Amino acid sequence: MGIIVNKEMEKRSELTDRVSTSLRERAERTSGEAETDFVDNSEYGKDLKKSGRFSWVWFILILLAAVSLVIIFVDM
Repeated sequence: MGIIVNKEMEKRSELTDRVSTSLRERAERTSGEAETDFVDNSEYGKDLKKSGRFSWVWFILILLAAVSLVIIFVDM
């Protein structure tokens, strides 16, 4: 019984090795072909602004609204 499981594990590890090797080779081939497009250098991100100094006010307003909803529905 142990021999059969061992042979299956060897086949599985060989398959895993072949797949990982194939994926690694494909990644190396395609890494130099195209430039990676992150949000920082995309057209969408050019016109976006960073959060202002008072963005924390929105967080507090949302928190207060959630607390008030909880109070309203718990008191009923």
